[in-house]
Amino acid sequence: MIYGRTHTRLINEMGGLMKVMPFLGVVYVIAGLASLGLPGLSGFVAEMTIFVGSFQHTDTFHRILTIVAASSIVITAVYILRVVGTLLFGPIKNDHFLHLKDALWFERLSTLTLLLAIAAIGMAPLWLSNMINFSLGPIVEKINGVATVAGLF
Repeated sequence: MIYGRTHTRLINEMGGLMKVMPFLGVVYVIAGLASLGLPGLSGFVAEMTIFVGSFQHTDTFHRILTIVAASSIVITAVYILRVVGTLLFGPIKNDHFLHLKDALWFERLSTLTLLLAIAAIGMAPLWLSNMINFSLGPIVEKINGVATVAGLF
């Protein structure tokens, strides 16, 4: 939606959009926080599932790789927070942006629906995990059976 209004993807050309489009700015910040893995949002569930599952390997190689991968969270946070700061805060860099419109009612409805899903997955992830386990369980068992017969495990 921001691209549709500004017609640019160059972050350095944007700035101060929170003053002009506050609703879209807040949605962008929340989506960014979910993307960097803030607890309570969907990105945290995804990251923690991967890191905990990877760290359960008892060999040192897997654990070191997991620690290296987990440290990438810091790099991701710096990148996303810098993008949010440059894009939404500070001075408006293009006078054309002063005339941009904030989200319309149907855009607000769709973004609020997405934010609700991000929060629901982040705060109560087990309903989704259980649904995935129910449907994925037979497939994993079949793969394990074939791998065992082939002598892979």
